[in-house]
Amino acid sequence: MTHTETMPIEDYLAQGGVLTSPDNVPARYRGELLRLMASFVDSELAGSAGFADIINDAPGIQERISAARIVLEKTDHAGQILKVMESFGADGGRYAVHHPWAERLARDADIGAARQKGDMRLSVFHYPLGGWVDAVVMNVLMGKAGVIQLRELSHVSYQPLAEVFRRILPREARHLELGIAGLERIAANPAERDTAMASITYWRPRVAASFGLSGSVRFGTLARFGLRHTPNETLFAEWQADVEAQLSALKLI
Repeated sequence: MTHTETMPIEDYLAQGGVLTSPDNVPARYRGELLRLMASFVDSELAGSAGFADIINDAPGIQERISAARIVLEKTDHAGQILKVMESFGADGGRYAVHHPWAERLARDADIGAARQKGDMRLSVFHYPLGGWVDAVVMNVLMGKAGVIQLRELSHVSYQPLAEVFRRILPREARHLELGIAGLERIAANPAERDTAMASITYWRPRVAASFGLSGSVRFGTLARFGLRHTPNETLFAEWQADVEAQLSALKLI
């Protein structure tokens, strides 16, 4: 007998069960899984598009190489997840061009955590970068959030997707390391410190919104499906502590 014949699918998943094929995925689970994947793909495509525009602002060859690497690998990560989406019937070729990924809102816009017009990117990726220092600050703050969130996603109950997230995680962690190295150089330059501190003030609340609401009802649904395991507020607290420690070490707060 299969697991679906011996216990309800939600019980199976809540107890750590995994699914391995689109053929045995219930409709509601499928919807939540596709939403999760779309959010990641859209965020990676939007993030890489925004960072591509900033490469020419890099102050040196090594910084340009680092920025170009981040753009390339984030686009590749989106492609890897999109292949999983294609197994559920998504049109990968059309999907990759269905939004203007480099498009941004006004710098002073305030959309909280809201999605925009069917675009599933995290809200933080709707805001424009304001030069090289600003881009480095955003990369560090969002990079720390991304690594924490990817560790969580590496345990999703859809096994083919979890395997892709586990492959992606080390490269995203490397992007964060490149960002921290850049921020260390900026923090050591008195002419750039004020700009960096203003960027930290700007980006911290916008990155914080990417963790979602405390006590989220939707988290309960995702947890029952094994698509989430750690509450939003726990992930957010980890990020807050990590950011505080990093910025304090660099004397940027």
